[in-house]
Amino acid sequence: MTKPTTDLTVRRFTPSQAPSGPPVLLLHGFASSGKRDWLDGTASSPGQAGSDGGQPGWVDALTAAGRVVVVPDLPGHGTSPAPRTLQEATTSGMVRALSRVIEAEGAPVVDVVAYSLGARLAWELPRSAPARVAHLVLGGISPGEPFATVNVEEALAFATDGTPPGDPLTGMIAQMIAAPGQDARALATCIEGLRSEPFTPGAGDVDVPVLFVAGADDPVSDGIEKLVELVPGSVLRRVTGGHMAALHGDEFRSTTLTFLSE
Repeated sequence: MTKPTTDLTVRRFTPSQAPSGPPVLLLHGFASSGKRDWLDGTASSPGQAGSDGGQPGWVDALTAAGRVVVVPDLPGHGTSPAPRTLQEATTSGMVRALSRVIEAEGAPVVDVVAYSLGARLAWELPRSAPARVAHLVLGGISPGEPFATVNVEEALAFATDGTPPGDPLTGMIAQMIAAPGQDARALATCIEGLRSEPFTPGAGDVDVPVLFVAGADDPVSDGIEKLVELVPGSVLRRVTGGHMAALHGDEFRSTTLTFLSE
């Protein structure tokens, strides 16, 4: 079901039995949505195998394990409102919005499973919501600032009239924001806001147990080892697939479930 929490669209799923652990907050990637990253392709009810005959999808697997699952759409993504100001689109602005989601859930602590842009934002949550995050699972993330060299004007021009961007990275981002159903201007605002506060991870930023996950064929995760070094006691697992295949693979889900149960 959809639960109106703060300004973001938030979907909340409950297990059929009494919950047996903290709620799990699932954070999606750039130009995606909670539905696309965490719900699409899942079974119709908790614990069922997915339509492809494989293991249950993310929400199904977590609710079958007794967890409440909270799935927001980030600002400017999915059905959440576009950022009204550039400040709302910054890393700190988005993290504040996610902290309000955690607060509204009302549980003493939550576990956070986050991918790509979601993982970049989740890195900040233990400091933004002190003592409210029990575990972090960060997948598809690197230590660099992915939007630093994107030409936003060229990306918007492509979305408006198809003018090809002048470099491959901007071309890739342009394809993402121009895809059917996307709000290209809202996503462009997100790019501008996020890169105004570049991702500069440091030692001591994160003080909760962390599982890092990277697809074996995912260039977006290049350099993830540097993040692991910044979090004493953290664990890195490499799973099969590229950026999106890793996210939707059984291996990532099963590794996450094991980590959250420890």
